[in-house]
Amino acid sequence: MWMTIDHLPSAMFSESDLQRIRDAVRAAERRTRGEIVPMIVPRSAVYREASHRGGLLTALLTLTIFLTAEVGWGARAVSEFHPWVVMVAVVAAYVIGHYVGSCPWGIRFLVTDHRMADKVRRRAELAFYEQGLHRTREATGVLIHLSLLERRVQILADRAINEIVSPETWDSIVRTIVDGIRGNRPTDALCDAIASCGDLLARHFPPTPGDNPNELPDGVVHER
Repeated sequence: MWMTIDHLPSAMFSESDLQRIRDAVRAAERRTRGEIVPMIVPRSAVYREASHRGGLLTALLTLTIFLTAEVGWGARAVSEFHPWVVMVAVVAAYVIGHYVGSCPWGIRFLVTDHRMADKVRRRAELAFYEQGLHRTREATGVLIHLSLLERRVQILADRAINEIVSPETWDSIVRTIVDGIRGNRPTDALCDAIASCGDLLARHFPPTPGDNPNELPDGVVHER
């Protein structure tokens, strides 16, 4: 259950926003035996290939320009240029392209959507285990994973929940987050999604009187 976001506002979550998200988690978990962990990461992977692609593309483009350039009033071969001029220009172009390929917008341009989606999914799966969501007593953990560079939201739920809740339901909750971020309401959207997860868990896994331990911290995992 994932979806792409067209645009992310800068400085998306302040400390007060994060506190609101923590409060939303506490409120949702009071109504259920389930556990909810929202996670916000700047990126899900390091895309080194983007830097190399950017460098190679700009270097090849620069060399092509030299090979097809017209000097003065007539067409001349690349041999008319001093070899050092060509070499320095190509190396400089590679360095510039390499830098562009390391910028967020350059990465999104040079890396395929399929690869970024795969990296976000893998990072979410790793986080599911790192945060201990697989160790809940009744397999009722839910991870809400927001990856900023890739502009993707992914929700992962443990087996007891997935046996009951349909993928379409999760898609609807992901859509809540995506629409809220597109409308410049990221905190409201994430809190609404947490509340919706709480409603689902409360319906199928209501709290047991006198036996509803808080198995995981009621916080938000926010990597900077």
